[in-house]
Parts: sequence; structure tokens; C-alpha cells
Amino acid sequence: MMELLLDEHVTPGIALAARKLSRGIRIVSIHDWLDGHFVGVPDAEILREAVRRRVTFVTFDLKTIPLLLRSWAELGMDRGGVVFVDEKTFAQNDVGGMARALCELRKLQGNLDWTNRAFFLQPPIP
Repeated sequence: MMELLLDEHVTPGIALAARKLSRGIRIVSIHDWLDGHFVGVPDAEILREAVRRRVTFVTFDLKTIPLLLRSWAELGMDRGGVVFVDEKTFAQNDVGGMARALCELRKLQGNLDWTNRAFFLQPPIP
């Protein structure tokens, strides 16, 4: 089952909103994950722990995360799943839109193995 971890630049309220929309969704902000230990930690450390714990990382970081994933792939290293959110698709303050989209993603693809997968979050089709 897919477990989602929100990057520190993703509004923590999305986790709460998603849990209200979809019972049983496993989603947490990095601010609450492991007692906030990973807030401010370099991306590589977060992603290493995410793959170890089999969580899918949700991030707006379209600059450094893709480069890191590419370099790990070239080294043959497994990566946890990553869901990229583009500010052209969702404003950072669009809590409801992102929560609905993450719930829909979980419904459609949540039972898949997300190791080494990357996905760009899209609004649900009405």
C-alpha cells in the first residue's frame, strides 16, 4: 500500500485534507514524520530513508530531486517513489486540489510497487 511523505515545502494541511477525503490513506508531512527528524535534512538523506521505509516522496522540487534520482539510477541504486508537483499544475496553496489528486493517485495506483517510480501529479478528471 502506498504511503505518501510530503516534502517540507508542501503544505502540511494537505495530509489532513487527504485523510478527511479518503479513509485509510497513509500520508504524512515531513514535519510529523519520525518526529520531524528529517526537516532541513539534505534531500539525499530523506530519499535514502524513504526508500528504506518504502514511502513515496511528494515534492515541488523539480531542480535537485530529478538530478539526484538520475545519478542514483546510473549507479544502479534503488530509489523510493517520487510524486512531483508542478506549480503550473497546482499552486502551493491549493490544498484541496492536491489532496484530491493524491487520493485519486492512491486509488488508481496505490497497490503498485513504487520503488524507482516517478510521477507528475495531475488534477483528477471530473
